[in-house]
Amino acid sequence: MKIHRNARLGLAGRHELIKAIEAKGQRAAARRLDVSPATANKWWHRWSEAGEDERRTLSCLEDRSSDPRRSPNELPAGEQERICEVRRHTGWGPRLIAGVVDRPHSTVSRTLERGGCSRLPKPAREEVVRYEWPCPGDLLHMDTKRYARFRVPGHALTGDRSVQSRGAGWEYSHSIVDDHSRLAYAEILDTQDAEAVVEFTKRALAFFEANGIEPKRLMTDNAWAYTRSRKLARLLRQRRIKHKRIRPRRPQTNGKVERFHQTMAREWGYGLLYASSEHRRRALPHWLRYYNERRPHSALGGRPPISRVRNVSGQDT
Repeated sequence: MKIHRNARLGLAGRHELIKAIEAKGQRAAARRLDVSPATANKWWHRWSEAGEDERRTLSCLEDRSSDPRRSPNELPAGEQERICEVRRHTGWGPRLIAGVVDRPHSTVSRTLERGGCSRLPKPAREEVVRYEWPCPGDLLHMDTKRYARFRVPGHALTGDRSVQSRGAGWEYSHSIVDDHSRLAYAEILDTQDAEAVVEFTKRALAFFEANGIEPKRLMTDNAWAYTRSRKLARLLRQRRIKHKRIRPRRPQTNGKVERFHQTMAREWGYGLLYASSEHRRRALPHWLRYYNERRPHSALGGRPPISRVRNVSGQDT
């Protein structure tokens, strides 16, 4: 249905106006429906000139296109096709194309929009493959995320760009998320080298074991600290944990910890105003406890991750 968003009357109102005109005349109908006599006259003439099918479907009471019936200054079809062909062949924008076809930038831009090629089509996205291991500990996801250190709050939260913590460096969030329960463990460390990864992994495994989870597999990306560390390989071998690696350039495989990092950054990293990065670091254990024990998780039916650890059989309500 073609009705302008600012139209005084909708399709039903216009039909009611026509019936009122037939009964009482244009001026009386216009007063009754609170429109101008000119509006009543316009819709009456369109109704009178319409055919039987148009009246039956009320298509004659729809708004007509405001596009001109003819455009004498419009480019010939051949030139329009040439502009679109240059766009498809090179991927250039209107300004570069204008130099090739010797036409104004604005003319090229309108031609591309009219031809439906002002924006190149996005490549088709792969179908999302969702999976979930059946029990806690069947698979753990591990990854790191970088955060900037700061001595005073930054402009992203305060809006003041005059004070900046230049040269403060970086700190790294090391995180492990259980595939089945989404129970998470995270720490902020000064480095992301192999030694830090191994020590963090020891503490993380202890955390999961303390919650009754026996890890069987650990998935990481192909970072050097994960794939080339002999100490990490020895640790996982001693714990009888299989090390799984994602395919190169396929972070979606490790998507649960990637999604956790998004939530963590939004709610903990950048969602609050901290006096310094040290204060932010101290707040992490409190937010992590909230995430695991109280925060509703949409993938778990609105329950927190800990509910899937303490209710593995699914019998508790």
